[in-house]
Amino acid sequence: MMLRQRHLLGLEGYPAEDIQTIIDTAFKFREVLDRPIKKVPSLQGVTIVNLFFENSTRTRISFELAQKRLSADTVNFSVSSSSLKKGESFKDTAQNIEAMKIDAVVMRHPTPGAPKHLTEFIDSVVINAGDGTHEHPTQAILDMMSLHEKFGKLKGLKIGILGDIAHSRVALSNIYGLLIMGAEVTLCGPPNLIPPFIKDLGVNVNTNVDEVIEWEDALNVLRIQRERMGLGFIPSIREYRAMFGITQERLDHHKKEIVIMHPGPMNRGVEIDGTVADGDQAIILNQVLNGVASRMAILYLLCGGKSSEEDES
Repeated sequence: MMLRQRHLLGLEGYPAEDIQTIIDTAFKFREVLDRPIKKVPSLQGVTIVNLFFENSTRTRISFELAQKRLSADTVNFSVSSSSLKKGESFKDTAQNIEAMKIDAVVMRHPTPGAPKHLTEFIDSVVINAGDGTHEHPTQAILDMMSLHEKFGKLKGLKIGILGDIAHSRVALSNIYGLLIMGAEVTLCGPPNLIPPFIKDLGVNVNTNVDEVIEWEDALNVLRIQRERMGLGFIPSIREYRAMFGITQERLDHHKKEIVIMHPGPMNRGVEIDGTVADGDQAIILNQVLNGVASRMAILYLLCGGKSSEEDES
């Protein structure tokens, strides 16, 4: 079983069949994670480098766990202690790493397009673990897997994405992926945090969070990215919470079932209340577990998804 594209750089224009293949494969690996021994030899002998130029907790640990569960050999590259600090170029670093006979690179970088740039220098499989404010495709896939687990489908679902859309790579990958899979998407947040031409992608925009809650099946709540936006985008945290915060009172006002998602890290008491994040309507911890399973599926399909017949030919 193979995917049509050799790398996973983003979900823009990604084939719907491939997204479904990844999700279906991820559910098989979810069963592995529920076993007493959570390991399979699927990628034994495959070497994967985690190349993280930005800080990360969830994504990095999730990829490392996925690699170990598949029995791959994992190398973690730390930029802070690398020769890049001595002036070595990105190209030289990449080619030196590949010269050590690796099979795949999982890369996070603050510059949009950096993973695609990497494919020009090396022959290994490249997986984008987040590039600036561009895309975060593996997060969107785990989000779609979590929705599929909850609803049994993606087509026809009404999904709201709430918060700092302008600075969110999670939002963009979710928009591409959900629309490809036939879901409807409405974006919500302060007007100056919603890009002006985003409607061209085929989404709805509504700055009234209560109207969006009435409309949707699930709400993906994004954090306010203070490290990217600087000051001045929102008047105050208190005002943002009053207008857009997902509080228990706000949800109680809407007498309907609604699934709450969050990619993390959460700013509790800002975009989401702790009682909501820990409540029955939230599937946030499911997303974390599905993150390992879906990344196992992506690594397996890109690095070792050959059948025995293909191996013999």
